[in-house]
Parts: sequence; C-alpha cells; structure tokens
Amino acid sequence: MTLRRKRIKVLVVDDSSMFRQLLTNVLSTDEDIEVVGAAAGAAEARAMMSLHRPDVITLDLEMPGENGLDLLKDYMAKTPVGTLVISAHTQRGASMTIKALEAGAVDVIDKSLLSLGDRSETGNVCSVVRRVRAASMARVSKSGATVAASPAPMFKGVSDDWVVAIGSSTGGVQALTVLLPVFPEDCPATVIVQHMPEGFTAAFAKRLNTLCKCEVKEAEDGDQLRSGLVLIAPGGDRHMSVEKKHSGLYVRLTEGEHVCFSRPSVDVLFKSLAETCGNSLSAAILTGMGRDGAEGLLNIRRAGGRTFTQDEPTSEVYGMPARAWENGASEAQVPLSNISKTLLGSVGTKPAPHSTRTGGIALSQS
Repeated sequence: MTLRRKRIKVLVVDDSSMFRQLLTNVLSTDEDIEVVGAAAGAAEARAMMSLHRPDVITLDLEMPGENGLDLLKDYMAKTPVGTLVISAHTQRGASMTIKALEAGAVDVIDKSLLSLGDRSETGNVCSVVRRVRAASMARVSKSGATVAASPAPMFKGVSDDWVVAIGSSTGGVQALTVLLPVFPEDCPATVIVQHMPEGFTAAFAKRLNTLCKCEVKEAEDGDQLRSGLVLIAPGGDRHMSVEKKHSGLYVRLTEGEHVCFSRPSVDVLFKSLAETCGNSLSAAILTGMGRDGAEGLLNIRRAGGRTFTQDEPTSEVYGMPARAWENGASEAQVPLSNISKTLLGSVGTKPAPHSTRTGGIALSQS
C-alpha cells in the first residue's frame, strides 16, 4: 500500500472573486497543493482558518473593511501561519508589504504578474508554487518574539576597499531588519541581494534607511561603493555585480538569464566580488529557499574572503544557508543575533586554513 503524501493546505484571501479563482487555478496545477478555501474578507478568512487550519495563507493587503495587514498582525500574534503577501505594485502597496513582512509574512508576490500566466521554469506560475512550498516550510513565530542583535564591535573606520556582502531570500526582510540597524555610521561598503519583486526593494531600502545609522538605498547602475553606504539590488529583471575601476568599486546592473531561478542572483553578485575584492571581503548568506549564493560564497572563500551562513535554528527557511554549508563555502554557521557582530568583527582579518570539501564551525549565541 502506497501512503499518500500530505498535501499543503492553502487558504486564498482576496476581495476580488476573479483573482481568487485565478490564484486557485494556479495553485491547483501542483498535485501537492490543496486550496482548502477562498475568502473575500477578514471575517470569512478567520472562519476558514478555524475550520481548515491551513499551512499557508495567500493574503491580499488592500481589502475593504479590515485590511489584510491588520488581519495578519492579529493571527500572527495568536496562531502564526506561513503567509504570502499578494501585493499591488504601487507605492502604497509596496509600503504596506514591507510592514507585512516585518510583521511576519514570509514572502511577497506582485499581483500584476499573476495575470500573465507564464508557465516556464522561471515564470510566474512556477514562482508562485515554489513560494507556497517555501512558506509551508517556514519557521513562523508569534509576532512580538523579536530577535535582538548583539552590539557590533568598536569600529574605527575601514580601508576603502573592504566590502561586506549579504544574500537572502524568504525571511530575509525580517533578518535584515534585525542585523542592519546594528551597523555603525562608518560601516564598510555593503551590498545586498534580497529576493523581492520589482518595486518592493526601493520601499524596503527606504524603510531600512529610517532604522539604520548608515545610509541605505536601492542600488543604481554606476553607484560607487563607499564606507557608510548599504546598497540593495533592485528587484526585477537585472543582476547586480561589482566592477573595479581605477577610482574604486562600482555597481553594474545588467540583463541576463535567471540564475538559480533568481534575478537578481546572489551568485552573480558574489562571484563578481570574489574577482574584484579577493580577500578584502566578508560575506554571509541568510535565510532563504533554494541554493542561490552557495557557489558564489565558495568562490569568495577560495579567494581568501571571510564567509558565514545563518544557522538552521534562526533561519526562517534553511535552504540557501544549508547549501552553502554543505558545499564548504561557509567557515561558520552563525545565529541571526550574532551575524552583524561576526561580519564586522571579521573586517581586516584572514580566515583560518580550511578544506573546501567540509563546512566550518557552528558559532554559539554567546
């Protein structure tokens, strides 16, 4: 007798009947996903949550009456559920989405893209299915269970050519919101790829800029890396890399195929940094689905840079960090609360000798 695999139970919440049906049809293409209900508003969603106990909720934020953000905050405080925000690509939609991700939602999907129905391997339909799978595996906790980052080491300036690089995906918005506010005003030049749709990274960068001592902005082609500046790769259709010129290091935004289902890709950024910065570099891979960044982080380690990954207990989705640990790219696994301290403490230092066939060590919370 063959046991049937447990299906992922999904509740769709959206005030548009047409979109509820569209999303139901998209998710029903995967035999491992079962849409257990489709709610038009917050009250109906609560009733269906109680009845069906979904593994994942796809949530529209802008609904009449009680909006999706208030609904999310309510159930995340009581009975957390892996939540995918389905957001309009507008300034208001992007701002509400960042608040939802900070409140515990694990990922965001641009609502306008779903109507295109692209079923290619990297297309919109496959992307939604992959994200629902990731959300079903995410470690979601009750809102209010915040992580406090350890204080960064005393920082007395850095050489202009030292760079900090970070890659993250599912759960990365919450992780970056924990670690970046600890960075000092004179932090090393920092570049980040956080997997998000086009338009949402600008809102995220603006939000971080209000929380951080250093300057945070969405990267533009030609931006020069410098101390005190954090650049976040724009979501959408371009990769971000770093090139060296006689006057310093500069951002390049270029078209290209998806890498590890992603564009921008952590691998593309990290590989360019391994070539341009060599051993004047500290890099980390945070929570996320898939394996993007594992190969690039290995290149950085082989070039003599410092390399770290978020540990399993504190990763919302232990995919990207796991792959980088397994292939020997990471010299140490670090809890989220210690990543800022570890990255900044590694500036100007050399890694211990290692074998690229095995991982490094797990660092404790102390």
